[in-house]
Amino acid sequence: MNAMSAISTKGRMHFMVFTESFDANVMCRFLDRLAGHFDRKIHLVVDRHSAHRSRTVRDWPADHADQVELHFLPSYSPELNPDELVNADLRRSLPASSKARTQVQLASEARRFFHRRQRQPHIVRGYFHGPHVRYTLEENPFSF
Repeated sequence: MNAMSAISTKGRMHFMVFTESFDANVMCRFLDRLAGHFDRKIHLVVDRHSAHRSRTVRDWPADHADQVELHFLPSYSPELNPDELVNADLRRSLPASSKARTQVQLASEARRFFHRRQRQPHIVRGYFHGPHVRYTLEENPFSF
């Protein structure tokens, strides 16, 4: 089971839980879904995962330049990625309450976690107060 999310300094969260391996096709599917939620351009900060750097993913924003622009973090800098705090929160939250015995059950619990966080924008905004990610709190006209 895998999950990915996009968060904003305004407390919005979008996510996708999936069972296949994370690759360029999954990333493009997420970008399609994310772009469909907005009527303006999205600026998405991503790490340098091989799927993010693939030709398929690099071509996707080129073909959708009016919808999404990707901004890459420096190599080996997960501490600069606020989404890593979401991942840590998910990992902390699931084991305590998890009754999952199958992949389907685990995916269901992960979705439940993300839906709960979507209704808690104050917690999502809090991810941006980590010491290494405060740079995102500067006046940002691109936040969704």
